[in-house]
Amino acid sequence: MARKKRYLTATMADGYVKTIGPTAAPFTHYWRIVAHLHNGRTEVFWGHTASAKEAASKKALLEEAAKRHGWRRFDFEVVELEEHSRLKLRGSA
Repeated sequence: MARKKRYLTATMADGYVKTIGPTAAPFTHYWRIVAHLHNGRTEVFWGHTASAKEAASKKALLEEAAKRHGWRRFDFEVVELEEHSRLKLRGSA
């Protein structure tokens, strides 16, 4: 039997909202890396995982990635996803 499709929403500390879906995947957390480059620009990498532990494990690799790619610094954040049965549009309740 197919699993129910749902929408998942992540709200980051800076107010950025990411919506994922519709999906039946067992995602529970969203992670985001903001890499600050030496030329003043930024690059953003993100993903979603099935556990907080899996999301947090990404941080262990960041120091090496920063050196390899020449990032000046980086910000890493993990938030829990909120589940919705339908897509919520901005401004709707």
